[in-house]
Amino acid sequence: MNPLLDLLQPYPFQKLAALFKGTQPNPAYTPVSLHIGEPKHTTPQFICDALSSNLNGLANYPTTVGSDALRNSIASWIQRRYKLAAPIDAKTQVLPVNGSREALFSFAQAVIDRTREQPVVVCPNPFYQIYEGAALLAGATPHFFNTLAEDDFALNVEQLSEEVWQRTQLIYVCSPGNPNGHVMPLSEWKTLFEMSDRYGFVIAADECYSEIYFDTPPLGALEAAHQLGRNDYRNLVIFSSLSKRSNVPGMRSGFVAGDAKILERFTLYRTYHGCAMNPAVQAASAAAWQDEAHVAENRRLYAEKFSQVVDILKPVLPVVLPDASFYLWLRVPIADTTFAQALHRDYNVTVLPGSFLAREVRGINPGENYVRIALVAPLAETLDAAHRIAEFTKTLNSL
Repeated sequence: MNPLLDLLQPYPFQKLAALFKGTQPNPAYTPVSLHIGEPKHTTPQFICDALSSNLNGLANYPTTVGSDALRNSIASWIQRRYKLAAPIDAKTQVLPVNGSREALFSFAQAVIDRTREQPVVVCPNPFYQIYEGAALLAGATPHFFNTLAEDDFALNVEQLSEEVWQRTQLIYVCSPGNPNGHVMPLSEWKTLFEMSDRYGFVIAADECYSEIYFDTPPLGALEAAHQLGRNDYRNLVIFSSLSKRSNVPGMRSGFVAGDAKILERFTLYRTYHGCAMNPAVQAASAAAWQDEAHVAENRRLYAEKFSQVVDILKPVLPVVLPDASFYLWLRVPIADTTFAQALHRDYNVTVLPGSFLAREVRGINPGENYVRIALVAPLAETLDAAHRIAEFTKTLNSL
């Protein structure tokens, strides 16, 4: 077996299961799971109809690049969403993928040049663990920069040495961020693009939470590049998904878009990888990217939950509203693992310890003393959980 598999750490939810082993949750409460970012809102009916009415497509092998209809639908959405004056080429700058997760992983396998000495992949910390696993299995060494509340979770490139940047071939960034919801401003993108030009690394911009926001649409990577005159999107690829935007995590549908030269090589990789999208899913995806009404309603539901949950938790915890996404990144008064374990045991609410989403770097684990709460459950269930969290925290504050 590939010895690099031994470098992989247990996934955060495996760590959570181990933390809870032997703990019996209080049966007086119904269980509420807020630990995983799995959308629970109803899938729009028109997407279900588009899926079921195109099942005849199952009789055909799909192509790696997907249908013209899907690529054109995605390209049009990108154009509208990010207000790009220079059109995106649907044939060369857009590629459908089976959800952003599989693409984020496979991208590193295609990008990393193992013939170069000690390749590096840079990631934020805390981070989505797929980035680390992708780096390790591509034969690269992951290096992390800490994103901290006192720095407004900004990308601080000075944390890494010149020697590390010289070996960097790929950087993963996530905006809006998981777990903190930070949206990268134009100044951060400008710095990152300049670094990419200087050192030649590729930027993988994970934007799967881009459509869950409150008022102003978050700045996207392609939008930032366009504003800075980088209309060839050189060394930049974005990763987007319908899972959160349209409440279809089970469809496994997303896209990558950006630098045509990189996507040409990534398409070659994927042709051998064998990951073409189901034709029925392609048809339903094309319909989903063309409609915004259901996305606006989705945002309204999240905004309603955020507003009420913040009011419930504010008296007992230092709640900070994210720029975007559906997570609360909440600082807690005791160790995050102790908080999550006791909350699960006493109140039957499951949240994710922040330390499980990070690594100790330069003497700190930036996830320690935080928990990530995904406001994905229906309103009543989410509010019930928020009240339980508040009651639990009051017992801690009284000690």
